[in-house]
Amino acid sequence: MAEEVLKAIPAFLFSMLKFILGPTLGYAAGLHFVTTILATIGGMMTSVTLFTYFGEWIRAVLLRRFYRNSKKFSPRTRRIVRRRKYGLTGIAVLTPLLLTPILGTLLAVGATRSKEKILLVMLLSATGWSVLFTGVIYFLGSDYFPEFMKWIFRNAPPNI
Repeated sequence: MAEEVLKAIPAFLFSMLKFILGPTLGYAAGLHFVTTILATIGGMMTSVTLFTYFGEWIRAVLLRRFYRNSKKFSPRTRRIVRRRKYGLTGIAVLTPLLLTPILGTLLAVGATRSKEKILLVMLLSATGWSVLFTGVIYFLGSDYFPEFMKWIFRNAPPNI
């Protein structure tokens, strides 16, 4: 049991940064299917919780630092405002797939003020994507990942 928990720590920590790394590292470490799912969800939700409660402060510091004298509305910010029509649900669905948990949470904090709603929607999204990614990796991994890794290293730059 302790060995399983120790092997799950890298999957937990890396899924705090990029969601897909949790199932991939869990499979590579030989973790149980359910342990990988729980470590992945736990890692993402740790980032989501931290950045939900400290996201406003981080956002204010970054905006103050990098956007001191910029106009309030530029063509770029107008595009961002137009694309917000899917709101929190769209951000939560895309966070594990395309965004990092950190960036997705900062966008969610900017989209809504309800911290509980952010946590709930992100938890549902993390659970669904974690089950899907882990299932695909565990059930197809032994057939496709070794060939995929050979293809990556065969086509990699010479310095690797």
